[in-house]
Amino acid sequence: MATTTTRTNPLSYLTDQLNELKQKGTYFKLRVLDDEQAPVCTFDGKKVINLASNNYLGLTTHPKLREAALEATKKYGVGSGAVRTIAGTMKLHMELEEKIARFKNVEACVVFQSGFTANAGTVSALLGKEDFIVSDELNHASIIDGARLSRAKIKVFRHKDAAHAEELLHEIKNESGRKLVITDGVFSMDGDIGALPQLTELAEKYGAIMMVDDAHASGVLGRNGRGTVDHFKLHGRVDVQVGTLSKAIGALGGYVCGTRDLIEFLYHRGRPFLFSTSHPPSVAATCIAAFDVLEQEPERIEQLWDNTRYWKKELGALGFNIGGVNTPASETPITPIIVGDGRLIMDFSRELFKEGVMGTGIAFPTVPEGKARIRTIMTATHTKDDLDQALDVLKRVGKRMGILG
Repeated sequence: MATTTTRTNPLSYLTDQLNELKQKGTYFKLRVLDDEQAPVCTFDGKKVINLASNNYLGLTTHPKLREAALEATKKYGVGSGAVRTIAGTMKLHMELEEKIARFKNVEACVVFQSGFTANAGTVSALLGKEDFIVSDELNHASIIDGARLSRAKIKVFRHKDAAHAEELLHEIKNESGRKLVITDGVFSMDGDIGALPQLTELAEKYGAIMMVDDAHASGVLGRNGRGTVDHFKLHGRVDVQVGTLSKAIGALGGYVCGTRDLIEFLYHRGRPFLFSTSHPPSVAATCIAAFDVLEQEPERIEQLWDNTRYWKKELGALGFNIGGVNTPASETPITPIIVGDGRLIMDFSRELFKEGVMGTGIAFPTVPEGKARIRTIMTATHTKDDLDQALDVLKRVGKRMGILG
């Protein structure tokens, strides 16, 4: 007769770790959006002013993008049915890549399923264990993961400290491996702009590959949102440009721009490209329409920056720490409200939500211990009334919780 044994749950340690998060006050539940991603929308049944979205230009609901998605679905169906290298490269995918390449003034472009896979897949494809990566300490997690996957030797320089980056490059200048210098164009937690001009000069001086992740600069900086390479007039000097289709472009995906040989190589060695089904036709068509809007409606970017300047001025006047005090100063529509304590920031976020403002609390490990914050992001579609109402709530709740004096 068989005996039964009580099986011990091998995942019980996860429950312990979740309980630890609850004790620290940094446990959270996902907020669920009930309607459109918009400046004022409904989460969990409550109407709120949305300060948490990456929808910089309001393109998630643009009529031309909606129309493009519907038309492509009717014409081509809902999916591509395969990875790009087997049977999943549609004419729309090629049209999108050609459009981005022209927009970015480069030879070629390849689209990935997300900005994360674009970074991780590219870094891990370009380098191997004999090579070196010189990386800003605040670079995005996708860059860090790509660097680890490459098995290259990783050298981390202090944030935006070009002199420190040069020290590291000088240390390895006689090593035989390839060198890659990499930075975010805009840093996602503090909103400051990377030291791209100085790092590009260093890459040229030491014969290194120069790479920038322009996720939060795409659609925000440069002419018509062409990014930091255009912003700093560095065309032809940055070897690998990564961008996103998931933020200002309003849809989903990431892309890599550079020489034709770079893109052909990624066709053969970029693992996310090789092993993930390609974008549905509706997404590719949406992104094509979005780049048309960038060219045809530059007033959206102007309004984004008008809102950004107003928001920073008014938040600072209220007395919030919005960066620049032991943290980098924001230079973009990303404006953090830094409180420090993880438990306090989560409580602050919940109280703001109760009073009609969606400002997500961000704590360790996304940001360092002691640097917890509400990350606010402006969009072109926020009205001045939206911003003034949000400022009133922030002031009232901030004073009540002792965050403001």
